[in-house]
Amino acid sequence: MEFAALRDEMVDSLLHDGAALPDARPADRAMRAVPRHEFVDAEHRAYTDQTFEHEGTRVLAPSTVARLVGALAPAEDDDVLVVGAGVGYTVAVLAEVVGPEHVHAIDIDRQLVYDARGNLADAGYGDVLVDCRDGADGLPEYAPYDRILVEAAAVDAPPALLDQLADGGRLVFPEGTNDQRLVAIEDGEVTGVYGPVAFAPLLVDGEQASAVERNRTVREDRERAAEAAESRAGWERDWIDWDDY
Repeated sequence: MEFAALRDEMVDSLLHDGAALPDARPADRAMRAVPRHEFVDAEHRAYTDQTFEHEGTRVLAPSTVARLVGALAPAEDDDVLVVGAGVGYTVAVLAEVVGPEHVHAIDIDRQLVYDARGNLADAGYGDVLVDCRDGADGLPEYAPYDRILVEAAAVDAPPALLDQLADGGRLVFPEGTNDQRLVAIEDGEVTGVYGPVAFAPLLVDGEQASAVERNRTVREDRERAAEAAESRAGWERDWIDWDDY
């Protein structure tokens, strides 16, 4: 199968639609180069403009990736952080623009981190760093970043991510809950709005698909048990305490 021709057809179609690639560079060149079939299971549909599900996450459609990269506006040698590595396709497109050694990606789901690492290596972007982290905390060890892209919705930009931006840097994220819009932030202010989007919310530890149990549920159970123990009469607490021993 001639994947290069399929990539060209995909990008040409997005350019023809207009809205997907309003500013053709740098996303169009990068998307012509990145082998998307290395990132999706349905190889024969890898170059159609559609989403896929993988390990509880959504593999973004190429048109959505183009919008994200266009809003981020990365330049060669920019240091980039991607929050929400997913399967790694958006990460690879950015690596094609700025260079793999300049891209860092994190995901809260350990299985997705493994998958993204393998996909990126297979696609020729093995120098990208992918780590398992809470997205709201970012990756301070490698800060500051010229560009930060968040592939998950939040009401406000996480403060830690704003702190990790370089002077003059740009952070792009889906703002809102039910009604979301893609926004760019520079110097603490919204400097660009790129239309409506629909992303899953930024997760906290315990909510990822690979988690055995939700940490918040465990905490709630513990708190309720403590409240129930305190509500018992004195002789009941004494009896329960002795029984525990």
